[in-house]
Amino acid sequence: MEFIIIGAILLYILETNKQLSTKKFIDDVEPYFRFLMEEDYEFLLKVRYGADVDVNYLYTQRVRNGIVTIVFMIFVFLTNLNFISIVFSFIVGYLVFKMQYSKLKKYYKNNLHHINLMLPYYLKSLEILIQHYTVPVALRKSIKTAPEIFKPGLERLVSKIEAGDSTVDPYMDFAKEYPVRDSMRMMRLLYRLGLGSQENKQEQLMMFSRTVSSLQNKAREQKYKERLETMENKTMLMLGATGGGILLLMLLSMMMMMNI
Repeated sequence: MEFIIIGAILLYILETNKQLSTKKFIDDVEPYFRFLMEEDYEFLLKVRYGADVDVNYLYTQRVRNGIVTIVFMIFVFLTNLNFISIVFSFIVGYLVFKMQYSKLKKYYKNNLHHINLMLPYYLKSLEILIQHYTVPVALRKSIKTAPEIFKPGLERLVSKIEAGDSTVDPYMDFAKEYPVRDSMRMMRLLYRLGLGSQENKQEQLMMFSRTVSSLQNKAREQKYKERLETMENKTMLMLGATGGGILLLMLLSMMMMMNI
């Protein structure tokens, strides 16, 4: 414990006298930890905080927290330092480093249900735009009014299409980013709608419209079911509380009568 206190005091003195900068040290070593960045980390950050989030700043914070934890744990084991304690310190540091990512993953999974309910309504607004524009143009115009959670994925989808990718891959990538009910099927329909000639566009649009309406009905049914379940749970809770209260009063009355 004494080593930790002495080390903290020395670190504070060096920081105050500008002889040491932990921030500069973290900034210098952070690029070496880039290989640890998860593939979907940027996407998860944008889902959680919006498109303007500073990914580099938040990742640097993760690296800093991990390094500080490792150093702290090594100081804790300094009097009895061995290979096992060093490995344990690195494991704890790595867990701290992964903590933010785990929270982002959990947030995304919790919001998949919300995405599932929002997708049909976004597709309905997209359908209206497709009546007046080509699919790529409609997708670009839909970004402004799309739910915040869809915007990063839509930006990537439109960028790939505008870069000349005329395959189904950009649409499938979007569906994989938002792996909710019927997203794959809807993206395939959207791709076919974009490929279709002007003559049969109306027929394909009607098919797309029917599918979107079906999804909207499912979303409404799901919302109604959830509302009903919430009301049922509240009713059961009230009945349970009322029944428990009555039983308690009856027991108290019986005890008072027995005492008399």
